[in-house]
Amino acid sequence: MANNTNLSETLFKPRAKHAETSTLIQYTHPKTNINTHSILNGTSQQNWYRTIQRLLWIWRGISPIEIEEVLSRIAVLDAPRSDEKFIDTVVGYRRGGWSFEWSHQAMIWQQKALREESGDAAADCWLRAANLYSIAAYPFINGDFLADQAVVLAMKAFENSMKFSSFEVKKLTFKLAGKGNTTGFLHLPKDCRGPYPTVIFCGGLDGLQSDYVSFFRDYLSPKGIAMLTLDMPSIGYSSKQKLTEDTCQLQGEVLTQLSEIPWVDHTRIGVMGFRFGANIAVRLAYIYPKLIKGVVALGPLIHAFFTQAELQKKIPVMYLDVLASRLGLWNIDENNLRLSLSSYSLKNQGLIGRRIPVPMMGVYWKGDEISPKEDSQLIARSSMDGDILAINEKPLYEGLELALQKSADWIYNKLI
Repeated sequence: MANNTNLSETLFKPRAKHAETSTLIQYTHPKTNINTHSILNGTSQQNWYRTIQRLLWIWRGISPIEIEEVLSRIAVLDAPRSDEKFIDTVVGYRRGGWSFEWSHQAMIWQQKALREESGDAAADCWLRAANLYSIAAYPFINGDFLADQAVVLAMKAFENSMKFSSFEVKKLTFKLAGKGNTTGFLHLPKDCRGPYPTVIFCGGLDGLQSDYVSFFRDYLSPKGIAMLTLDMPSIGYSSKQKLTEDTCQLQGEVLTQLSEIPWVDHTRIGVMGFRFGANIAVRLAYIYPKLIKGVVALGPLIHAFFTQAELQKKIPVMYLDVLASRLGLWNIDENNLRLSLSSYSLKNQGLIGRRIPVPMMGVYWKGDEISPKEDSQLIARSSMDGDILAINEKPLYEGLELALQKSADWIYNKLI
């Protein structure tokens, strides 16, 4: 265990020369930010570069008090910033820096895990550390040295959590055609025998696969369903892959290899996607209809977001950077980037809108401008067995839990 502490100290020595996250993507016009609030994506404010995802961080197990404490430490420190308009742009690895403060918080939980030594208590502490290191790396812009180091520590902490957890997790390597390989984690349910019906969970563009453990433990494991997670292209174990219009290429290659995994019942595979991950999930249903028994799309981005100028104008600058990074772009014109998004519309690709036999459910939040009701309706109408679920805007946390519970119930009925 001491090795992990030493790794933290080695990777994170105080330095002030690393490029600051918000400067990595260069624009032909000066960056501007907007005040927005998206139910699932969180709050974007003019004085913060990053969008603050309180709801999702709390759902992942970070306490609200802990979140506010770290944000306060970042806000109050007077230190050199790459852009004085943004609080979270402190240059280098030092007090007040985004990566520094969240990593410092992660190390506190890392030390708690070392004191616990073993068992679920240690596993939970390691998992909390992994989640905090993940936030330290957020939003995972390519070329961000400090974020890369935080990802290394998040992966290490997550694997330590796996060692001590009463849940069994298999670390699997999948070969990718001409592109090396990627690593996924297969979470196995307790108290039942495999091979298991399995859900492939596709997360958003701004997180690690380890961020979604809670969904498996709270909703899938009690139903005897396994969960396979994968990192998105250009992130984590998939860092060498780029995102293209064929958004499901990586997941599709993995899907075709599941018949070789002894713990997976490859005849009962479901896919769940969150935000951009929903684009992947629905596209998989069209490309591999014979391999998938059901798809759930949570707050999906499949058409409106990619084609409507008014929606695109509401994209915070951080998300423009994330999109550019996933596409492998470094010098961009903001307007041209927004225009290029139309190629990611599944309707423009000639897919969504054609009815297929794969059951699909669209889940939307009332008041969610980024993923309007019409996208979920389009998903439901495109399936011969389509459903739609509407979630009230408030209360926020209870709404998220309801959406996840209903989604797990729905996919269970399609797999079992």
